[in-house]
Amino acid sequence: MKTENIRNFCIVAHIDHGKSTLADRIMQLTGAVSERDMQEQLLDSMDLERERGITIKASAVTMNYKHNGQEYMLNLIDTPGHVDFHYEVSRAMAACEGALLVVDATQGVEAQTVANAYLAIENDLEIVPVINKIDLPSAQPDVVAEEIEHILGLKKEDCYNVSAKSAANMEELLEAIVTLLPPPEDHCNEQPRALIFDSHYDDYRGVICYVRIFGGTLKTGQKVRMMNTGRSYLVSELGKFTPKMKRINELTCGEVGYMVASIRTLSEVTIGDTITDEYNPASKPLPGYQKPMQMVFSDFYPGNSTDYTKLRAAFDKLALNDASFTFVPQSSPALGFGFRCGFLGLLHMEIVQERLERENGVEVVQTAPTVSYEILTNDGEVKRVDSPSQMPDPTNIAELREPFVRLEIITPTDTIGAIMKLTEQRRCTLIKTDYLSTTRVMMEFKAPLADIVYDFYDILKGVSRGYATMDYELIAFEKSDLVKINILINKIPVDALSSIVHRSNAEQRGRKMLIRLRKAIPRHQFEVPLQVTIGGKIIARETIKGFRKDVTAKLYGGDITRKMKVLEKQKKGKARMKNIGSVTIPQDAFMTILDNSE
Repeated sequence: MKTENIRNFCIVAHIDHGKSTLADRIMQLTGAVSERDMQEQLLDSMDLERERGITIKASAVTMNYKHNGQEYMLNLIDTPGHVDFHYEVSRAMAACEGALLVVDATQGVEAQTVANAYLAIENDLEIVPVINKIDLPSAQPDVVAEEIEHILGLKKEDCYNVSAKSAANMEELLEAIVTLLPPPEDHCNEQPRALIFDSHYDDYRGVICYVRIFGGTLKTGQKVRMMNTGRSYLVSELGKFTPKMKRINELTCGEVGYMVASIRTLSEVTIGDTITDEYNPASKPLPGYQKPMQMVFSDFYPGNSTDYTKLRAAFDKLALNDASFTFVPQSSPALGFGFRCGFLGLLHMEIVQERLERENGVEVVQTAPTVSYEILTNDGEVKRVDSPSQMPDPTNIAELREPFVRLEIITPTDTIGAIMKLTEQRRCTLIKTDYLSTTRVMMEFKAPLADIVYDFYDILKGVSRGYATMDYELIAFEKSDLVKINILINKIPVDALSSIVHRSNAEQRGRKMLIRLRKAIPRHQFEVPLQVTIGGKIIARETIKGFRKDVTAKLYGGDITRKMKVLEKQKKGKARMKNIGSVTIPQDAFMTILDNSE
């Protein structure tokens, strides 16, 4: 097909604004899916996506559409909406020339809408604003169009009012995709260059690479080279998602599809790499992607029914399907050998843990998540630490820096007071306030990531009666008065329970942690002291009482010294047991550190 008849576009929006339903309707209207095969959220193929009602992985589909006697090829990429999967959205945009920016007619512009719109502008995409769910009784398309013009600078007259559910005005939107979105640039006569924008692993065919052709042609049987790794492969299969995999002989300039080349090793594929011809290579690769920066870190150890090698294999498999997830080997005296894993956010961490258990059948013990910090040593060296156990000796630290983010909250005006109180507790600084309408306001804060990454979103939803939305992006690491608090269980420090907190919260946080630990750790035969220390100073202590058997019950009457001898013997036994006994720490105890609520 001629490149001027190809349209590559993605659908971006805030979570729950109807992206996947809009994709379903476009596939139905173009005949890509028959009425019999149609089901809701067709592109959300993972069980987790269907259960949670969210998109986790970006999906691609190719459709044919006739307009004014001409046939067009529409390549659509459906993207996630949650802030943790922002990286998936940026990858999808690199393979497109246009974007449909979807806004809910009842909710209006939300925090992720703003973030995705700016991301599309940065990628030089042509944006078509779409106001969805106009069939709902509470829909206010005119008010929402005003908001889009006020916040995003897109003209309100250019908005398309549709209902993806009832298919109202969907034909006009399809025409707009063909007429308003630009075709890909024609580089058909150049050397082959294809961008890998995603991939997944198949047990029978190896790695399946999702590609967008930016120049030349890829053919079955062609020998290709990955420009980043320098490795060469023979293309065994090419195809398109229609939405099922459909084999074809070649992919030409501007098209989106998949490539199979008997790639067996998971580490051989890099998302963002450029594929070119082995014998007629391109002179320079495509720009690719910046590596995603992990913001939340947690340790994963094999559970009772899982061994280390099985967990390692499961992580290898997951890392291919999710380039924003990283892991490195780690060992702990309390938990043995495991992995230190990096995630984009807390939801991302939850999804990875569930996928490990479901798709790979592994059981894991997971420690409480932490964020990464920067340390300036006395030698002038800057180090990144993502675990309190990696902290050097306090005497060698010149400066401790923590990550700060720009936090945007969009909320109804009557909840501003409650949100200001919450942000004050979490050390946030208000930068500006922008009224979107008489009833809604956008507030921008500078916030420490450690204080908002855990339960902040849940509390925000509570204080705003479910109406507030938030989005954040990293600004920089800045100097902060931080301390490392250590937890000692039976006078032995447990690295997995230590954490880095702001000095002003250290004592209060330490006491709360001990109270929770006392409830989470079961009683033993001996007394177990729990202590919190900063450096060498103990700042809080709790005690788990030991089980105590009445050893004098069988002694009737007689001299008191008889009872005293037996009690003394028991006391010595308890002391000996305390010295050699080990304390069992359940998984719940590690998760108590996560609970950051007041």
